Amino acid sequence: MLHAANPDIKNREDIQLLVDTFYHKLSKDELLKDIFFNRLGHGDWQHHLDTIYNFWESVLFQQSTYKGQSFLPHFTMNLYQYHFDQWLKLFGESIDEHFAGEIAEDAKKKANTMSILFMSKINHYREHGGTPLM
Repeated sequence: MLHAANPDIKNREDIQLLVDTFYHKLSKDELLKDIFFNRLGHGDWQHHLDTIYNFWESVLFQQSTYKGQSFLPHFTMNLYQYHFDQWLKLFGESIDEHFAGEIAEDAKKKANTMSILFMSKINHYREHGGTPLM
């Protein structure tokens, strides 16, 4: 759902607003909160958020701020399609609350593509065994 009065995502500050909004929703979501928050524990949340800011800045603005493996942490989280469906719902809501435009829509498309890729890889390893390379 696009809100014409909302601006498009244009910089890192916008990404921070998006990610912070999403993680706030995630912290209250009955399906996902335990998976993500138990996984991350009570550690350095700002470090994790900085990593996510960097990831989305790299994805949306072709910056080289993210260094890491986006799939591997998710592989070990025992996720299923319904988890990804809920993740996408909350992520899309977080975008639509604050943003509208080409980059906002691109973020939703890229999130959907990542969820398809991750679920496909997770299913492959479940069916065939093995562990992804680091």
